[in-house]
Amino acid sequence: MGTNMKAIQVDGDGLVWADYATSECGPGEIRIQIKATAINRADLMQRAGGYAPPPGASEIMGLECAGEVVELGAGVSEYQIGDGVCALLAGGGYAEQVVVAAGQVLPIPSGLSFVEAAALPEVFATAYLNLYMEGELLDGERVILHAGASGVGTAAIQMLKHSNNPSFVTVGSKDKLAQCLALGASGGSVRHDGSFLAKAQEWAGPNGVDVILDPVGASYLADNLTVLGMGGRLVLIGLMSGIQSEVNLALLMMKRARVIGSTLRARPVAEKTVVMQGLLHDVWPKIEAGEIRPVIDAQFSIQEMQTAHELMVGNGTVGKIVLSV
Repeated sequence: MGTNMKAIQVDGDGLVWADYATSECGPGEIRIQIKATAINRADLMQRAGGYAPPPGASEIMGLECAGEVVELGAGVSEYQIGDGVCALLAGGGYAEQVVVAAGQVLPIPSGLSFVEAAALPEVFATAYLNLYMEGELLDGERVILHAGASGVGTAAIQMLKHSNNPSFVTVGSKDKLAQCLALGASGGSVRHDGSFLAKAQEWAGPNGVDVILDPVGASYLADNLTVLGMGGRLVLIGLMSGIQSEVNLALLMMKRARVIGSTLRARPVAEKTVVMQGLLHDVWPKIEAGEIRPVIDAQFSIQEMQTAHELMVGNGTVGKIVLSV
């Protein structure tokens, strides 16, 4: 293996595609020749200096990729050189190669291209972990998805449709709402029309909602707790509106509600492996059957990363922004 590869690096306010040292492929790891990667909001935060990689992770941005297996570390038997795979990364996706623990790697669902497969790992793992594992969703329970037109939102809507869980989305425009309803959401509200609370309460009925997946944070906390039903779970996965908020603890107690804080990136490999195996078992067959699909808004070459980041900052996209390498 060569000792150098190309990777996207931060250069002042810009991004450059330049030489970077490759990592060793250790025991239990796989080296992937990257064919496509995708953007997540966390990349923008990291670029701005606000979301450092976990200890030991690559300093390069990029939380997912798809490509070909080019090297196997000791003890890896489930893959072979040349296999098409996609992977959940703690970092390193904006590059020609990446080394990742085998447990974070999955075969590309049959019928999907590298570009389509690169749109899967981060958002489907995030939605699966937080709805079904942290949120402990039961059959028929109702869910609110904030930022429903995001990558995580569009993944979640489709998964919930197939697990018999009606979903209500909050989104930034009427067009986004229409696209979410087409994917399988059964109700929704547009941010610019004011608080989602009244519409969500009407949708949920007197028993409220069971699980809320929330990347917004502070500004939604009070309304979230109001619309939660008895034994409801609020799973907090982002802080787009800030970190500080007043909370009505009496409401939390009376409803026996739970507020669950959750991140994916810094979890140990063993926990990520459980999530990936869940996707392989529960979601990959539905993708292969065409019942669930990655929702891709735009595609660029990796050299156009600056433009791709600007597109995400603009908040106009539905689903993922993917880059071919």
